[in-house]
Amino acid sequence: MSVLPAVTVVGGGLAGCEAAWQLAEAGVSVVLYEMRPAKPTPAHHSDRLAELVCSNSLRSDNPENAVGLLKREMEALGSLILACARAHRLPAGDALAVDREGFARAVTQAVEQHPRISVLRQEVTELPAPPAIVATGPLTSEALHQALERLLGEGSLSFFDAIAPVVAADSLDMGKLFRASRYGKGSGEDYLNAPLSREQYLRFVEALRAAEKVPLKPFEEDIPYFEGCLPIEVMAERGVDTLRFGPMKPVGLVDPKTGTTPYAVVQLRKDDLAGEHYNLVGFQTRMTIPAQREVFRLIPGLENARFVRFGMIHRNTFICAPKFLTEKLELRGLSGVRLAGQITGVEGYVESAATGLLAALFTLASLLGVELPPPPPWTAHGGLIRHLTQRDPRRFQPANASWGLMTDPPVALPRDKSQRRRRAVEVALETILAWRAQLDVPIPRPTANPAPEAAWSA
Repeated sequence: MSVLPAVTVVGGGLAGCEAAWQLAEAGVSVVLYEMRPAKPTPAHHSDRLAELVCSNSLRSDNPENAVGLLKREMEALGSLILACARAHRLPAGDALAVDREGFARAVTQAVEQHPRISVLRQEVTELPAPPAIVATGPLTSEALHQALERLLGEGSLSFFDAIAPVVAADSLDMGKLFRASRYGKGSGEDYLNAPLSREQYLRFVEALRAAEKVPLKPFEEDIPYFEGCLPIEVMAERGVDTLRFGPMKPVGLVDPKTGTTPYAVVQLRKDDLAGEHYNLVGFQTRMTIPAQREVFRLIPGLENARFVRFGMIHRNTFICAPKFLTEKLELRGLSGVRLAGQITGVEGYVESAATGLLAALFTLASLLGVELPPPPPWTAHGGLIRHLTQRDPRRFQPANASWGLMTDPPVALPRDKSQRRRRAVEVALETILAWRAQLDVPIPRPTANPAPEAAWSA
């Protein structure tokens, strides 16, 4: 292979790290720019690459779920992000949750120590010259945001995202909590559960509604929330039972003290391997810090909770991909510059990393002079491209991976729903490997330092 031009990757999140590592493994030199710690963001807490700023869950690991299939496809394509997630996973039922510190450390080490990746800790204020991948995420700096707006000719779209609080395990009253996974999934005891009676639930909802919220600036008042990550106080305002049929649903959980299903439940999931920190599942919020202390301590077992991290909201930015991106994630009007990650209009850690992987492979194909079409739409990766390029631009909103984004494969499928889904998964995995084979470049096999065994039993 002749020497290929170096590629610039802007952004050291999941998409940028996946893109940089994929290109480097294929023999391409990469310069990866990350503005932290020189220029911090409202949501990050460290200078590590691939820091998970919201939940520590990568959602369902069941391949018959669309995001589970996306994971399997990424692993078939040699994903660094998935290898690091597997090495630092935490018990979480059928979800893939990770120790956020160990995960970010593993990705950082893999990227910074790669001989063909140079990491520069400085802000990029203009769109880079091609070949390049911009994966700056929803918290793109103001200068680069403005550079994008100058190119696109109109304002980017925005929505509000929210972060759930994390509490210290040694501050919880374990006598009021019980260990269980919904319907016994995983080990059957992967979550701490706080049961609430009807009276306790109604008091909690009323406190949420009355709590002080962080005020929005005038220009932010018309920005919508992402429906998949609503603040709990917004859900509470939609109806008294909304939370009980949402993040506080008790179905599939039985309190061993009473032998019955509680009226409502708050679930807490491990946030680190040592089990020292737990996050409140689905409890994103924009309440003020004093209000969070007051309201969340109404939850049984959390009366004396010590908060390691408070919940918050932040504005996310994304472009109208159907108007501005090609099916190979290239910016229209700027050949050779691709976008990846949440800025494209996908939502979720896995989806962001997947678009980074795609952007890397499209870039590699271009450098090699190989015509690589987008993945077929019956694959999870192809479904994401379909979402980004075929949606009505007037109604475009960020989306997670789902079967609704994909088409049926061009094969006969069984009538039985479960068998039908399993067959669709098999065909998708066969297809994504055949698609990748068009590059005629070996698929990388990432390794990640596994978590210490002792941490699992802590």
